[in-house]
Order: sequence, then C-alpha cells, then structure tokens
Amino acid sequence: MQQCLAWGCDALGLDISAAQQQKLLDYLDLLQKWNRAYNLTAIRDPLAMVTRHLLDSLAVVPHLSGNDCLDIGTGAGLPGIPLAIALPGRQFHLLDSNGKKTRFLFQVKMELGLANITVCQARVETLATSRQYDVIVSRAFASLAAMVAGTRHLLAPGGCFLAMKGAWPQDELAAIEDQCVVLGVESLTVPGLDEQRHLVRLALRPS
Repeated sequence: MQQCLAWGCDALGLDISAAQQQKLLDYLDLLQKWNRAYNLTAIRDPLAMVTRHLLDSLAVVPHLSGNDCLDIGTGAGLPGIPLAIALPGRQFHLLDSNGKKTRFLFQVKMELGLANITVCQARVETLATSRQYDVIVSRAFASLAAMVAGTRHLLAPGGCFLAMKGAWPQDELAAIEDQCVVLGVESLTVPGLDEQRHLVRLALRPS
C-alpha cells in the first residue's frame, strides 16, 4: 500500500511528505476497521482503496483554490479527508446527513489529529448562510443541477463549485447553463485507474 501510494503521488506530481502519506494510510486503516461494522464503502481491497479513494481524491489538489472548502455528501470523508491531509494549511468542512458516517469522521479527526477539518451532520439544504465557502466540492454526490440548487446559498462571492464526475457530463452541464458559468471541465488521470474521470469547475452567474 505504501509503495502504491508513493508511486501515485509522484505520478500526480504532488509533494506529499512521508508523514502525510503515513497519515493517509492510517486513515485507510481506520476506514477498513469501521467498514466491517458500518459498511462505509463497498471497496474492500486495500490496494483498490489507495487507488479509488486516496489517489482519486488527491487528483483534485492542483485544481483546489481558496482557504475554506465544503465537502458535501462526504460519506466516509472523500475527498475531504485526503485533501485535508495533503493541504494542512486550509480548512475543510465535511458535511453528511448520515450519523454513522459522521461518527466515523469524528473518530478520524481525533485519532489523526486533523485540526483543519470540521465535521457536520446535517442536510445541505438546512445549513445556515452565516458561513460561506470559497470552494464547494462533491464526489458522486448528485447531479450538477441538484448540487447547485442545494448549495448556492453557501458559496462565497467569487467562489466556485468543484464536481468530481466520471464520464463527461454533457446533459448535466446543459441543465445548469442558465445558472452557472463553466470555468472548465478537466480530464483527470488517476494513477492505476483505467476509467474516465472529469472535474467540473463552475461559478454562479451574476443575478
């Protein structure tokens, strides 16, 4: 697992220290332990977890801007936990409505000493607008239209949405063209993964 992660970080061109890589692997250890009782992920093979969870999440790092990031529908902490480990100087807010998943995230935060993450159990629609975020990121959360409709009140002025997708989401892009400006649709190459990955970057149109 360690060699696979180190190779993947090099292939992504990321400067992830040995200590950070160990913390990423410690996160996977916790995920495997909790997964036996809580079924947090369908992926059971440790090497597949490195590729499909860690490297898939870390592929977003070069495209992440701003200081405050909201990860909606984070589930077992993806992509939020790997991003928080890789970018310790930024703040990550992990949101999920599922209690067993947020309990796991609190445990990860405590055991790994991740002071730059905040865990919140709530539905995104119910979050107050007292705090807004530079970036709102999602991984397999919902359609682009649902993401924008549910979170637009949480996006700071000048902020952007980052939606992690598989194949090019042409129909989803067409559905939000009256609400959003497409800043880019980046093709991501995840080391060891022979599947399509795209990152959609969106900004709200001026009202």
